[in-house]
Amino acid sequence: MQNLDSSVVATALPAMARDLGVDAVHLSVAITSYLVALCVFIPVSGWVADRFGPRRVFMAAIIVFTIASALVGLSQGMGSLVAARILQGVGGAMMVPVGRLLLLRRVRKEELLTAMTWLTMPALLGPVCGPPLGGLLTDAVSWRAVFWINLPVGLLGLALVWRFIPEVERQDPGPLDAKGLTLWGLALALLVSGLETIGRGVVPGWATAAMIVAGLAASIAAVLHSRASVRPAVDLSLLAVRSFGVPMVSGTLFRAGAGAVPFLLPLSLQLVFGLSAGGSGLVTFATALGAILMKPMIRPLLRRFGFRRILMVNVVLASAGVAVCAAFTPAWPMIAIFAVLAAGGLSRSLQFTSMATLSFADVPQEKLAAATAMSGTIQQFSVALGVVLGSLSLEAGMWASGQTTPQLWEFQLGFVIAGLVMLVSFFGVARLPPDAGARVSGHGDAKRA
Repeated sequence: MQNLDSSVVATALPAMARDLGVDAVHLSVAITSYLVALCVFIPVSGWVADRFGPRRVFMAAIIVFTIASALVGLSQGMGSLVAARILQGVGGAMMVPVGRLLLLRRVRKEELLTAMTWLTMPALLGPVCGPPLGGLLTDAVSWRAVFWINLPVGLLGLALVWRFIPEVERQDPGPLDAKGLTLWGLALALLVSGLETIGRGVVPGWATAAMIVAGLAASIAAVLHSRASVRPAVDLSLLAVRSFGVPMVSGTLFRAGAGAVPFLLPLSLQLVFGLSAGGSGLVTFATALGAILMKPMIRPLLRRFGFRRILMVNVVLASAGVAVCAAFTPAWPMIAIFAVLAAGGLSRSLQFTSMATLSFADVPQEKLAAATAMSGTIQQFSVALGVVLGSLSLEAGMWASGQTTPQLWEFQLGFVIAGLVMLVSFFGVARLPPDAGARVSGHGDAKRA
């Protein structure tokens, strides 16, 4: 449900902008406000799950997310839209990380790769169905309908959780690190908000600069507090675990570059190529289709080559798969664009799943809640940075050309920048030891055999 919601928003953005009377590029705030709320509240998800029980929190999160989806569909202006999206983010912050925690506490390390593959396979139904379904609903009914479809999905999910998922015994989370949560929340919210408003004219320039400076100051204070605290909300000691720290740090760059694509692609197809929302969705779901096709191949690939080699080689392929989108022009046949996007989905899926699995390969059982919360926060922050990266690329291009709406070359610039940002993560994954995550991938066993 969350992935469905995330994938339909970008497809519906031009229609939402026309209805609400705002610029489509500026409406990226509808995406970033949701992602910021995720970043702010995910760090507390592990503590809440341990304190009240993962199953109970999971069900409450589904209810909040579903109600917020209905409120987004009823929004009549930018203010109410952003407020409802923030409420959605609160629900989403408790929904996906806690759901992952329910799984991780019940599998052995040797089963982790298979379990993570099964976890992500159903989630990919959202990106596969989202763009075409969102586009068709936007054209045939309204952009509001793309949020209302979460209502039956949410009710079904709630019933399935109640019927099939047993309660996991509660852990003692200790006292809540309220100071740490406040500092990290302020840091993430101020940084993304400051970056989101650069060059937009929505707030004075001094306010943008103040938010970025305050965000950096809050980040430093949050890091110092986390290092000094006995039970911090964000446990930075986890970064010392190489198989966790490298995917978190390098993965931030990779996800930021990749996160720009779902924002740039639907806008370019609708604003430059002249496709309808439905036509755009029927093309962009190719990425998710490629991701699904890759899933059965991930385990044998990791067993044969190991995490380090796969991540190093594949990051180059995935970066090229994003940068090549800059070559798209209206003269390209849609089937050719579809094929390129599907191929890019293959490589990005391999990288995402490999990094996600490696992250938990060596994390101790008692730190799983903290690792899940930290991983979820960093992932969503990376995606928020990706949307900001895409919108800033368009804004910079429009400023340089003096245009009020983005043209083809501004989108081309955005895809090239996104690909280069992803490529920088190569230097991080190259630091992994050759046997990183071998217990999970079985790479050493395969070599000995």
